[in-house]
Amino acid sequence: MQTVGLQQNLSATTKLTPTQIQVIRMLELPSIELNQRINEELQENPALEEGKDERLEEERMRGLEEDDFDDNYMPDDGYDEGRQRDPLQNEDFNYEQYVSDDETPSYMLHQQYNPADEDRREVPIIGGSSLIEELKAQVYLTDMTKEQRHIAKWVLGNIDDDGYLRRTTEQLVDDLAFQEQITISDAEMEAIVKQIKEFDPPGIASANLQECLLKQLEVKLDSEPSDAVDLAFMIIYRHFEAFSKHQFEKVKQRLQCTDDEFNAAVQEILRLNQKPANAFTGSVYETQQQTIIPDFTIEERDDELYVVLNTGDIPELHVSREYTEMLANYEKLPKSKENRQATTFIKQKLDAARFFIDAIKQRNETLMRTMTAILKFQYDFFLDGEVTSLKPMVLQDIADRTGYDVSTISRVSNSKHVQTRYGIFALKYFFSESMTNTEGDEVSTREIKKILEEKIAAEDKRNPLTDEQLVEVLKEAGYPIARRTVAKYRDMLGIPVARLRKTL
Repeated sequence: MQTVGLQQNLSATTKLTPTQIQVIRMLELPSIELNQRINEELQENPALEEGKDERLEEERMRGLEEDDFDDNYMPDDGYDEGRQRDPLQNEDFNYEQYVSDDETPSYMLHQQYNPADEDRREVPIIGGSSLIEELKAQVYLTDMTKEQRHIAKWVLGNIDDDGYLRRTTEQLVDDLAFQEQITISDAEMEAIVKQIKEFDPPGIASANLQECLLKQLEVKLDSEPSDAVDLAFMIIYRHFEAFSKHQFEKVKQRLQCTDDEFNAAVQEILRLNQKPANAFTGSVYETQQQTIIPDFTIEERDDELYVVLNTGDIPELHVSREYTEMLANYEKLPKSKENRQATTFIKQKLDAARFFIDAIKQRNETLMRTMTAILKFQYDFFLDGEVTSLKPMVLQDIADRTGYDVSTISRVSNSKHVQTRYGIFALKYFFSESMTNTEGDEVSTREIKKILEEKIAAEDKRNPLTDEQLVEVLKEAGYPIARRTVAKYRDMLGIPVARLRKTL
């Protein structure tokens, strides 16, 4: 006979409130996505309403307190530790707030978020038609059947951001069967892909760079035939590997061409687009891209810089007075099953509206405090816009200044942008590691990358600097770093090795 024992274990768990969950999600949303999220919530929750609460405004006009809100608020030099809180920390939520008299969220009553609206010019970056939309339109110009058009549009979804179709015919056939439950042969898929490769821009849906360049040169040979284009085609078709490795003398010898002929062909190749999707940029053909509206603006007033949180298209929100009155009426009725169900439904909607409004309020407070800390830390950069003015800054630096957790700072920095007099920057741009220069000062690694980029740009392209030589050049400039660090920064900047930078 076995004895069954009972054991009691204690463990600590963290339980997030609904408001905290909302804040976590909203902190990561840039302004334009927040606006979309608000519109979705307005459609789903009838207890949440857009616009001002007219009756509340009338009450305020009749003499309710107005001094609670400072219309001239500007971030001060220090932080009020008493008010400071991380929106992701546990907090008690007063469920009786859904019958509060004040239904207008305070975040919409503070003018610090939108001062001088008539003077500020935001610079959104807006894309036109997407690449995929334009390609789909070209599907209907072919002689494909209805089923083939459906498959062709599915294939277009496999084209990557550079405009390449890097999946094999066999992979496409298998994926089509698995995802769309459509079975076709390899030959049928090849025929569809072949037609897609005839679409504009030339080179779209190529499997690799060589195929992409050859397609563009074929189009040139049809429209603008010349000896240079013909020679360029032969270089890419027969000697692509040697040419890509900059073995120019070997290629010239094999083709038995003069230096002038070779240089003319190289110029034709350099005019080709290595990323065919980029051909859509800047015209009615645009790559798929998100509209970027800055979340913050750095403005100057009285020779001081301060942060403005851009809330231009974000609507005012309030909890429905009709629903709060409906709740009060239902609570006076007899406690029948139907009345309890109705009361529960109304409470859920009112709670959700309150949670949502409070989450937006906390989001805005957190964004303002975080961006203000970044402004103060990188004040010199915001004044002159020079990369060399950027100080080494990591997430922990801003977490220490705001009192927030590092994860909160990370969420705030994700996908957010700030508009300055020197352009629009992603918040992540201001975070970088540090190193000590020969003078003993800490400098940002971004500054070192800038210097490295300038040194490579100024080099003799017929005899480019190797990584070992770049180490010496940077050391002379006061930045002693190892060769492997130079190689890492060069790769991060998208700069090839010296051998591939060499030109005639």
